[in-house]
Amino acid sequence: MPLSQLDDNAALIVIDLQKGVCGLPLLHPASQIVARASQLAGAFRKRGLPVVLVNVAGRAPGRTEAGMPKFAFPPNWTDLVPELNAQAGDYLVTKQRVGAFIGTSLDEYLHQQVVTQVFLCGIATSSGVEATARSAFDLGYNVVLVVDATTDRDAEFHQHSVEKIFPRLGETEITNNILKVLA
Repeated sequence: MPLSQLDDNAALIVIDLQKGVCGLPLLHPASQIVARASQLAGAFRKRGLPVVLVNVAGRAPGRTEAGMPKFAFPPNWTDLVPELNAQAGDYLVTKQRVGAFIGTSLDEYLHQQVVTQVFLCGIATSSGVEATARSAFDLGYNVVLVVDATTDRDAEFHQHSVEKIFPRLGETEITNNILKVLA
């Protein structure tokens, strides 16, 4: 369902656009996702709306069948990509889980800003973006998922999230349409 309205108190949440994640093999080039997220961040800032930049620096402690990653992280893997042009007024969330709400101050910050609607983009569609969208929906936010500003490592997972999961959690839209609404 396309974007029906822009709430007066909307925020952009950018998930895991950091050096260690953007360097992974992805379905869509990370440069395209970063460029769209950067455009959105600029438009939100111009409107005086909050921009939240999320990076991941760890993982939940529970055991999984997938096990631990089989590669070493470079020292700067948590650094946000410079193309996001992070500003002093942006809110940085460093998460230790898949989603950006659990174990962080994100919900508290959004409540302080009186945010009612969140726009989500980033990497990975079926992981960090979807987990954050699920929590945002459960917490009562109006959720908008920017489907052309998300990507995944797996085409099937990406498609399933975009076509089956996202419409149940909120509205789906593309970057250009959101930029027009913000202009």
